[in-house]
Amino acid sequence: MLLLLVIGCSLTSLTIWKVWSSRERALAEVDVHGLNLTQALNTYTEGIVRQSSLLLLGLVERLEAEGDGPAQIQRIKTLIDSQQSLMPQLSGITIYDRHGHWLMSSNRPIPAGANSSDRAYFKHHRDDPSRESFIGPPIQSRANHEWVVTISRRFNDDAGQFAGVVAVTLGVENFLRVFGKLDVGQDGAIGLSYTDGTLLVRYPFREQDMGRNFSKSPIYAKYLVDRSVGTASYTSSLDGVERLYAFRKSETLPLITTVALGKDEALAAWRIEAGLSAVVVVGLLGLTGLIGWFLILDIRRRTAAEEALRDAQQQLLASNRQLELLAMKDALTGLANRRCFDETLAVEARRAQRDGTSLALLMIDIDHFKLFNDALGHVAGDACLQAVSKVLESCVRRPSDLVARYGGEEMAVIMPATDSAGATVVAQLMLERLQQAHIAHPGSPFGRVTVSIGIAVGTGVGLDSLPDLIEAADQALYRAKAAGRNGMAGQA
Repeated sequence: MLLLLVIGCSLTSLTIWKVWSSRERALAEVDVHGLNLTQALNTYTEGIVRQSSLLLLGLVERLEAEGDGPAQIQRIKTLIDSQQSLMPQLSGITIYDRHGHWLMSSNRPIPAGANSSDRAYFKHHRDDPSRESFIGPPIQSRANHEWVVTISRRFNDDAGQFAGVVAVTLGVENFLRVFGKLDVGQDGAIGLSYTDGTLLVRYPFREQDMGRNFSKSPIYAKYLVDRSVGTASYTSSLDGVERLYAFRKSETLPLITTVALGKDEALAAWRIEAGLSAVVVVGLLGLTGLIGWFLILDIRRRTAAEEALRDAQQQLLASNRQLELLAMKDALTGLANRRCFDETLAVEARRAQRDGTSLALLMIDIDHFKLFNDALGHVAGDACLQAVSKVLESCVRRPSDLVARYGGEEMAVIMPATDSAGATVVAQLMLERLQQAHIAHPGSPFGRVTVSIGIAVGTGVGLDSLPDLIEAADQALYRAKAAGRNGMAGQA
């Protein structure tokens, strides 16, 4: 009896530990899955906002350069109609004058007497001289009652005074269509909100939640104020369902992406497993003669479960590695992005100081790129950036060298263990290869796309301040442009 009691207590303790551990593992997996989803959705949202902001920037430049007369507005409408298919997320583009009257609408005729001076985004631009894009709260269209989110930008007249607003409307339905493709269960929810707590989009959609501010809710005050990414377990203030939340703040936008999975659903499989374990323990205690047999079955089940967990872990690690790789690439050109450039430059600078070698930096700018966009359009401009990127990448052969998109039409090349002479050879090769590519540029005096290159080389203490090295390359680039472009210049 004592032996059976010892065995029974041991089995009971082991079962309780296993059930508790499996519960913790299940919750941890839900957290990782939620954080992965927030990263993907955050990247998706940032991409849409970035595309919209670029489109707005181009329209504002045209309005400020050409004016907002009927002929100019018609040309802009024609341009928008030709490019709108490139951004299916767009619901429409509208231009308003300084009084809120509609000058143009890309998706429907202008209603008689239409005026939007009472909209939050119009008031923001009218009262705030900032030229930055503004993400407005969700509003319901007065024409078709569709819920939309606005991204807008002001434009000024020749005197620098407020002249009107250009607004891009993004249909909430488009966000819901993307969110709905993700399996978050019956009680799951996906949310996109401002950092001030104003809800922009929620899936599943509930109209009464649109524009609701939950900054006073306990989860916002406890978790979302001081942290940029994390997980939490809380009962929703919207519908009273207990959920496991994963949230992530955008690094570049005032937005928070939230993925929530119903806790009961997340633990459903665990409850089944816990129930089975309890049945097994009772059976083992009742059927002493079959203890060994049930123990073997339990070990086999545990082994299979651990193998499945390892497979799932490997898949999650692979997904994380893929996300990290995407986060370091520029979506348009395929080059390393600014984040990758900054991190690589810091690492190579430390290595150069440690090894006593030199580090070369090339700053490259496409000449007259704005004229290229004005003449051929932004789609051709994107193709030009891609073509130039391929040419520059073909000139860099060492694995340690890095070609990155520094911003806009500006590229940068990091070349470890390279002196000024070596950097000059590479820069000359880039100029020659680009000449051979002969990308037509109707707005350039050379008749083709050219670049200007600034070269800077740092060694030893000269690498203590990376901004100084970048500034030296920028100054060299300025001298190359001042010398007539389509050339290069070294640091002074």
